[in-house]
Amino acid sequence: MIDSESIPAGPSTRRLGPVRRTMLDTAEHGLVPFGRPASQQRDRSLPQIDIDDLIRVLLKWKWLILAAVLVGAAAAIAVTMLSPRLYRATTTIEINTTPVEIMGNTRSVQPKMRSEDQFLQTQYGLLKSRSLADRVQKTLALGDDGGFVGKGRQPARRDLSATIKLAGNLDVLPVRGSNLVTLAYTDADAARATRIVNAFATGFIASTAEQRYGATAYARQFLETRLNATRQRLETSERQLVNYAQHQGIVELDGGGGGRGGGGRGNGGNDDGPTGSSGDSLSTQSLTALNGALSLAIGERIAAEQRYRQGSANRASPDVLQNPTIQALRAERAKLAADYRERSSTFKPDYPEMVALRGRIAEIDVSMARESGDVSSSLRSAYLAAVGRETELRSQVAALRVNVLDLRGRGIGYTILQREVETNRTLYDALLQRYKEIGVAGGLGESQATIIDPALPPSRPFAPRPIRNLIAGLVAGLAIGLGIAFGIEFVDDTIKSAEDASNKLKLPILGVIPRMPKARSMIEELATPRSDVAEAYYSVMTALQFTTANGYPKSLLITSSRSGEGKSSTSLALAQNFARVGATVLLIDGDLRKPSFKAGGRRDIGLSKLLVSGDPIAGHVVATNTQGLSLLPSGPVPPNPAELLATMRIHAIVEEAMRQFEVVVVDAPPVLGLADAPVFGSICEATLMVVESGSVRRTIVLSALDRLFGAHARVAGAILTKYNPKTAGYGYGYGQPYGEDSANAPMLNITS
Repeated sequence: MIDSESIPAGPSTRRLGPVRRTMLDTAEHGLVPFGRPASQQRDRSLPQIDIDDLIRVLLKWKWLILAAVLVGAAAAIAVTMLSPRLYRATTTIEINTTPVEIMGNTRSVQPKMRSEDQFLQTQYGLLKSRSLADRVQKTLALGDDGGFVGKGRQPARRDLSATIKLAGNLDVLPVRGSNLVTLAYTDADAARATRIVNAFATGFIASTAEQRYGATAYARQFLETRLNATRQRLETSERQLVNYAQHQGIVELDGGGGGRGGGGRGNGGNDDGPTGSSGDSLSTQSLTALNGALSLAIGERIAAEQRYRQGSANRASPDVLQNPTIQALRAERAKLAADYRERSSTFKPDYPEMVALRGRIAEIDVSMARESGDVSSSLRSAYLAAVGRETELRSQVAALRVNVLDLRGRGIGYTILQREVETNRTLYDALLQRYKEIGVAGGLGESQATIIDPALPPSRPFAPRPIRNLIAGLVAGLAIGLGIAFGIEFVDDTIKSAEDASNKLKLPILGVIPRMPKARSMIEELATPRSDVAEAYYSVMTALQFTTANGYPKSLLITSSRSGEGKSSTSLALAQNFARVGATVLLIDGDLRKPSFKAGGRRDIGLSKLLVSGDPIAGHVVATNTQGLSLLPSGPVPPNPAELLATMRIHAIVEEAMRQFEVVVVDAPPVLGLADAPVFGSICEATLMVVESGSVRRTIVLSALDRLFGAHARVAGAILTKYNPKTAGYGYGYGQPYGEDSANAPMLNITS
């Protein structure tokens, strides 16, 4: 592609500093190879929002976004022009959330407590109900209005269509923080919209009043019917009760409600007529008193019998032990016994004083036995008296029980009739009280809602709104344009800028090469030292001297993921730059399939010839018109390039070149699909990855890097070629060269 004679020459006044011979033995020197496998790093970065990326996308797709905005604005204008004119009438009503109600347990008017929010939501639902819309359409006869529902249909269908249209076009808008509600209706006729919204307000008030009145009217009618029937049953039951009492000769004492015909009872089931505990007061109360006395007598008899039996069987019973006389005798005997025991240690038993003591003790024992017998006799007398009282009370209770049972047998019918009277009277009183309450509540005239501001005919259309539609169109167009732009950027994962390459590849970016003008070639750009391309390649060369500890790499491999990304141009530019700064440089055309450099028409020399022979490289290297730059062409295209490079001969060739030249630049073929570049990468001290801006996808470059790292290549970094700052939107701003107008703007004038 490029002849060795056509390479422009340049001055050579500087020499490179000391460089390292090779990186093949980096382990011996404790150095770390360049870069890391991209597969180990690509998942470590977290997605972040980069403002610069957003600005770049906006600038790159600005015309697409602008076109979308213009289309949205045009669509909004078209919709505005084609839409019919609609008018909106509004009215404001107030909904009373605390209506008065007659409480069932009092006779006063009190406010009803309820959930205000739930009540208001219910009223909003009633305003939107189909029944209210049907009421409005019947009031205004909108079913017969051809301009509202059209003509040519049956009346029932027109009425239904009018109802549905009314309910759909009505908007219920609550005023936040108040009980006010705004009703808004939209229609093509301003006057009709005003009539309809006012009809909705008045219809709502009327419908709530009718519902309340209808509910109380039905309740009053129902209660009147029930009151008449209950009153008749009450009168009949009272007559039956009086007749039964006269026939059976039952006279109930006063205190049981006899003041109301002898049937009033309010003390519960135990006091119901003659069958209750207080029915016939004399017999029943006497029997009750005797039963109580009998219960006490039985208790006393049981207690007396228990004491008697304990006293007879055991002289140490509680009654005997608690007797004062016996207690005194026992104390005296204990004192004498203690005195006798004390004296027994001194005197013999037959001593007179000892004999006297024993006599006193015996007398006390006799007295204690006599007193115990007296206590037992008194207990027996008490027991017999208790038995007598119990027997007498039992006989009296038995006699009264017969009388009471006979009275209750005759009073069963009386009690049944009495309970029926009380039930009828209670039901009648409750119905009468409720009837009075409903009558008062039905007479209250407070309205559920009040119209605050009636609707007035609108003076201008409500819709369409040109400004709002235009803003909506602009916003929609902008959103669609941004969505398309960022969608394309999301799908498009090509590498476009240095920051993009650094973030996606996790490699240092050694330089960015701008796109050349179409009218100029790479030779012309490199021949102009102050051109953008030349300056960019000089910056790449400068960055390379910081990739190793001793300056520029001794051997440098230039490759790319695929063809056409500018690797050959990069190889030529860097080789020339190295030579121009005083280094002896060998440019090896390592592409044995598609050579990029020619050796003046000679086909008997080149890399392919060296790979199949043991010749020294000196006979295959040709000089160029750039001082210090030599070229090792690829030679004749072999039928098996991969097999040639798989031998150890290529290692010897590169090492021989590194001994004879200060810098060896290898222009290798693309990485993907070929084995040449990984082989060269394992030999060369550094590898430079060439990436075309906006053309190659991230996955392709990462795959290429994975292959290089798999071959233990030492990737020093990457450069971005064919960079277009206009499409990138920001970044390096290649434009007017630095210092172009410096002659016209001197900073200091020197005068003699």
